[in-house]
Amino acid sequence: MLTLEELAALAAAHAGDLDAKVREFEIGHRRFAFNTEPAIMGVINLSADSWYRESVCLSAEAAIQRGRVLSAQGAALVDLGAESTLAHADRVDEARQRSVLLPVIEGLRAAGIVVSVETYQEEVTRACLAAGAGVLNLTGTVGTEAMYRLVAEHQAAVIICYVQGDNVREVDRFDFGADPVTLMEDYFGRQIELAQRCGVERIIVDPGLGFYYRNLGDSTVRIRHQMRTFLNTFRLRKLGFPVCHALPHAFECFREEVRCAEPFFAVLAALGKTDLFRTHEVPRVKAILDTLRLWRDV
Repeated sequence: MLTLEELAALAAAHAGDLDAKVREFEIGHRRFAFNTEPAIMGVINLSADSWYRESVCLSAEAAIQRGRVLSAQGAALVDLGAESTLAHADRVDEARQRSVLLPVIEGLRAAGIVVSVETYQEEVTRACLAAGAGVLNLTGTVGTEAMYRLVAEHQAAVIICYVQGDNVREVDRFDFGADPVTLMEDYFGRQIELAQRCGVERIIVDPGLGFYYRNLGDSTVRIRHQMRTFLNTFRLRKLGFPVCHALPHAFECFREEVRCAEPFFAVLAALGKTDLFRTHEVPRVKAILDTLRLWRDV
């Protein structure tokens, strides 16, 4: 059971990181004031393999309509993915990804919605940024320099995901090390330096808690790791850039109430000072953040 005493001990152990400030910037003419106002990223899955059925859209029209709804519900930007990250999901080639992503990007941009695209493939990145995507949600570790140069060329933003493998579809066992957050800090530090050398100015980091490593199949191990990482988020903010979290589902605990899982984890993520919340449950997470904000105004 998580206690106030444990939270106090965590804060005391890393007191020097608690007040770290991160960069704030515009994406697609929208200002993100991360230090005072966390933002929400809504999810649209263009793959039939994605398990969160409410987020799956199998036509451009349905995806554009969902994007409009997510925006109205409080999403500051919308994240598109054309290939599920599930281990058993079909691989989707670059041509197919471009064919399903580009019409949705164009439709959402016409509606004034900031679009993020999740991919680890260079040609998909090139096409999507040219079509108007404002954010690359980078889920791979190979060829990142070329990807960063594309982001810089289009004056876009990048979400650098922590992946222990070539990409999100090619991971094995997660190495926790003595302290997983320290491993993340090292990786993000190197990638931030490279991205900045390539001319990228808008950077967000993501610990990659939603990825499917073989040794995280045990829900107890996985959920404990996710909770600890959420609460330690403030330690990553000392890198100087905002932190994004993909909120998980924890089906084993929530079962038929699985749609309540992401709002629950949003509480832990908010306590850890998360800047951007990636969620399938935009209105529920917005309600959580709005409620927590009331405490600040007391």
